[in-house]
Amino acid sequence: MTTERVTLTVENHVGIVKFNRADKMNALDDAQIDAIMNVSVAIQSDARIRAVVLAGEGRAFCAGIDVSTLANAIGNDGKFADVVPRLAGKITNRWQEIVWQWRAMQVPVIAAVHGVAYGGGMQIMMGADIRIVEPNTKLSIMEMKWGIIPDMAGSQLFRHTVRDDVLRMLTYTHKVFSGTEALQYGFATQLSDNPLEDAIAMAQEIASKNPTAVVQAKKILNAAPYLSVEDSFMLESEVQEDLIGSPNQLEAVFAGLQRRAGDFENYRE
Repeated sequence: MTTERVTLTVENHVGIVKFNRADKMNALDDAQIDAIMNVSVAIQSDARIRAVVLAGEGRAFCAGIDVSTLANAIGNDGKFADVVPRLAGKITNRWQEIVWQWRAMQVPVIAAVHGVAYGGGMQIMMGADIRIVEPNTKLSIMEMKWGIIPDMAGSQLFRHTVRDDVLRMLTYTHKVFSGTEALQYGFATQLSDNPLEDAIAMAQEIASKNPTAVVQAKKILNAAPYLSVEDSFMLESEVQEDLIGSPNQLEAVFAGLQRRAGDFENYRE
């Protein structure tokens, strides 16, 4: 699938998504938001895809909101339009959805981050399960610069990885920090001089595993922070009971014993 603003290629069960507005450092305007939402729908309908890589063309991962879009969205009453209404059948508005869709997606998502990840771009990065960041990348929770708050699912995503006082400092000051600092703070999973190459290699490794177990593992990890211990243990038990003896689980065992790559069936719930 190719659009003007986003590209999707599928290689060895890995969907590689590239934001394709390089002349604007992949900044988010209405057309870019629509393209990102559309590519997510395409991925979720393609069961061949077992892992996803997010990356940006050109000099940046994503520079955040296009300032002209911010200005145009303010109505005559001084209010920002279309922030509060939720999308049909979703818990998110459209701005939140382009971030949360990656966390809610059944398959793992890896962000390959370079250049710049500001504001909304940083929140998109945090929507990924895993974040591989080039050391010299410039990152910022930038929204305070424009007199607003991080409102693209950041309040949920940041808090699970970053110490509370550090998060507050970065939010209140909109400090620009490096990829190296992002690893120290907890935003980055690992550093790489070639984040896209390393992200694709990791995604291919994930895609070589039992896709049923991978999808179910993400389901459990997504749910765990919001469940009681009792409910979390029950979910583990129920999922494991369904997995054991299933075709893909048996194939994982046989492939391991026979020292060969697994031949798995594609899977979505």
